[in-house]
Order: sequence, then structure tokens, then C-alpha cells
Amino acid sequence: MRLKRISAITLRVSGMARAVAFYGDILGFEVLYGGKDSSFSSLQASDAKDVILNLEEGVAHTGWGRIIFHVEDVDECWQYLRSKGLNPSDPRDAEWGERYFHLSDPDGHELSFAQPLQ
Repeated sequence: MRLKRISAITLRVSGMARAVAFYGDILGFEVLYGGKDSSFSSLQASDAKDVILNLEEGVAHTGWGRIIFHVEDVDECWQYLRSKGLNPSDPRDAEWGERYFHLSDPDGHELSFAQPLQ
């Protein structure tokens, strides 16, 4: 057996309206199914045609790991998120060849925004 790809990642969120506003309105994900008034929603980043982010309303769990998003410009993304009133960690260069920063979503799930160093 050989796995072909990751189809979806599901996060448990404590409030769907707040989560859809964060991932949809702030991060720019497109809602494919559900939405702010639903108990289950599926969203997709504009350039990620395969992987879907599912949000399931319930008791949120943190400390599980991290989702890493590649962006065009880490510093521009960081400034944008700051302008939305969020407090991401400062961008830094990593020894493995990426510039990145971290941010927690409204339920405490850790997100990383990165771009390869050239």
C-alpha cells in the first residue's frame, strides 16, 4: 500500500462563526461546505486544490501539533496579521532554509506561516 496525498485536516473548534471568520475572512480560505452557522465546515486555501481544512464544532483540543502554510512573503503576511489585531511571533530564519513565524488560531491551534529562503 502507498498513500497518495493528504485529503483533509480536521480541527475541533469551540465556535464555528469565530473559526470561519478567522480562516475565511482573515486568512482567505474559501468555504466549500457549511459556514458560520454550521456545526461542520470545509474550507480550502486558494492555491491548495487538494487539501481541505475541516472545522468541527465541539470542545477544542490544543497541543496536538502544528499546521504549516507556505506564503509568498512571510514579512508581508506577518504585517497583515498584525494589522488585523493579531499577535504572531516575530518572523525568523530557520537553519532548515525557511523564514517563518507562528500564530495561534482563536482556539489555540498552532499555525506556522513560512516561505523557503533563497
